[in-house]
Amino acid sequence: MFSFFKKKKPEDELPPASEPSPSPAPMMAPGTAEQEVPAFLRDLPAPGDVAFDALRGRGPGAGGTVSTPASKPLADAAIAPAPAAPTPAAAPFLPPRWTKPPPAAPLAFKPPPPVPPSAAVPPAAATDVPAFLRDLPPAPTPSTPPADQRKPSPYRAAPPPEAPGEPERAGWLAKLKTGLKKTGTGIQAVFVNAQIDEDLYEELETALLMADAGVKATEQMLEELRRRVKSTIATDAAQVRVLLADVLTDLLKPLEKQLVIGEHTPTVIMVAGVNGAGKTTSIGKLTKHLADEGCAVLLAAADTFRAAAREQLLVWADRNTVEIVSNEGGDPSSVSFDAVKAGKARGKDVVLVDTAGRLPTQIHLMDELKKIKRVVTKADASAPHEVLLVIDGNTGQNAVAQVKAFDDALGLTGLIVTKLDGTAKGGVLAAIARERPIPVYFVGVGEKLEDLETFSAREFAQALLG
Repeated sequence: MFSFFKKKKPEDELPPASEPSPSPAPMMAPGTAEQEVPAFLRDLPAPGDVAFDALRGRGPGAGGTVSTPASKPLADAAIAPAPAAPTPAAAPFLPPRWTKPPPAAPLAFKPPPPVPPSAAVPPAAATDVPAFLRDLPPAPTPSTPPADQRKPSPYRAAPPPEAPGEPERAGWLAKLKTGLKKTGTGIQAVFVNAQIDEDLYEELETALLMADAGVKATEQMLEELRRRVKSTIATDAAQVRVLLADVLTDLLKPLEKQLVIGEHTPTVIMVAGVNGAGKTTSIGKLTKHLADEGCAVLLAAADTFRAAAREQLLVWADRNTVEIVSNEGGDPSSVSFDAVKAGKARGKDVVLVDTAGRLPTQIHLMDELKKIKRVVTKADASAPHEVLLVIDGNTGQNAVAQVKAFDDALGLTGLIVTKLDGTAKGGVLAAIARERPIPVYFVGVGEKLEDLETFSAREFAQALLG
């Protein structure tokens, strides 16, 4: 009988294999049939097989012969069944516990690398555009119609915020409020802890009368105030105060007008007023205003009666660096005539004629003032172009009488209200607006050059009411 294995040398012979211990049977539940053993366990080689010995290193694959004369084949050995393992008790069911996952790391954004010019995608050729798109007409270019052809929109943008007032004007308003503080404090006290009733209107009537507003102007303002309070359904005294400021502004609005210079060359301005109203000082301040605007001014010292009137006007002429025409002891009408002729010959823009102060009750003095006007007209047929009356803000209702008298005699074109920096009440302008609405060109609150400013109805109403 041939052997396919090489016979080992004596020193390579393995000791006789001891009888292998029976392999433990797999754990099976009691009553489980043999066919329930998994397939991978049933296909394993049994001990004693050639494949099993090869796995153990003793078979032909290990390089030697296997001889088991004294051993019994493992396949014939009886395999004793293993004792059944006790069934473990079922563990109680516990729901899985939720644990907060760890916070995710923030994603780091890296911008894409710049594309080199050589790697830029070339524009698509005209042939890449579909045919139905190539045949479409070009889109019309939107055009904006002119502003005058646009349809009005029902929605209006909010108006831009108003620019803050100029510092010079703000400082002037503060001076005006300080000058009219006495009147403003009296009217403002009426609205403190007040209710909208008849008592409020009665107190307002008293305060306006004390401010020299006059009976007619006070009645007109209170009637309009009652109407506006009723139409706006005002419930607070502060609202009534605002409405009163609006009513006073509307009443003073006809007095707000600017002095026009340049329509005539020269523009002849004749200034009149009662004694001590501030005519000469106002002429000096007005000269400063006109010179700052680039006007060439010529002064005429026609007040030949008052002592030092000529010298006072000379001082103002030196301050403003302007020329002056004077004749000591001469006739006022002749001085005015010479000044107008000199202004036309020298190409001046403005000629200011200062006249002597006089009371409107003095008939002969008022007649002399009419003569000055007639003589000025002989020098220039269209002159005087402006006839201004200077009134003292402290005279109260007497200012209304002065305005009426001088207007009847000369035909006034404008007013200058002075001395509002002292005890002046200021309400007389409301009476003038009601009785004789002649424009107020300037108001003065002091003796300095910058203390004369143009009249604003809104500013004056706010200053008068505090």
